[in-house]
Amino acid sequence: MNQDLSILHLVLNASIVVQAVMLLLVVVSITSWAAIFRKLFALKRVKSLNDEFEREFWSGTSLNDLSAAAAQNAKTSGPMERIFASGMREYQKLRERRITDAGALLDGARRAMRASYQRELDAVETNLSFLASVGSVSPYVGLFGTVWGIMHAFTGLANLQQVTLATVAPGIAEALVATAIGLFAAIPAVVAYNRFAHDIDRVAIQLETFIEEFSNILQRNLGAASASGH
Repeated sequence: MNQDLSILHLVLNASIVVQAVMLLLVVVSITSWAAIFRKLFALKRVKSLNDEFEREFWSGTSLNDLSAAAAQNAKTSGPMERIFASGMREYQKLRERRITDAGALLDGARRAMRASYQRELDAVETNLSFLASVGSVSPYVGLFGTVWGIMHAFTGLANLQQVTLATVAPGIAEALVATAIGLFAAIPAVVAYNRFAHDIDRVAIQLETFIEEFSNILQRNLGAASASGH
């Protein structure tokens, strides 16, 4: 390629508005890549902690021991362990108040777990809307830069007596770089958003399933306690 049409030369010779658009898109692209890597590691950690607690939960450890361990690991525990801890806390508080109605105990524990589930899901979905915005808006910002650049190029050609491809090409090429940078910012953000949305759906299903299974265990325990009381 002719040196005059190298990417660096095109960027340096673009109009101020087009350069500002390019700079904005580069900053957005860097920020979105940082968000992508943070979310990637965060989701891997969530999955690892959930799987670890689920193995512990089904290993036969008593609910009281699990509750004590969850209280100790409050700062480092995963979403599933925190949901379990919130359900057990509410269940134990209601028992301490001498509430013996099985339905009220179970309903209180489920409500506490549902509230905790919503908080955990909100935390897991952090930065997802930013990636969606980058994916949908960046191409249009790049297109704005291209349209402005082409307008600027043709305005500059208005005073020329003879216009050839050699005089038109640099201005249009400068403008098209903005669209290329916009797509460079948008494509990874869209791919990452779709991947993360799928992973978060799987985490949500895993947590909902756990809530139902734990509720069933509490219900069986309450049934057994009621039967032994009679």
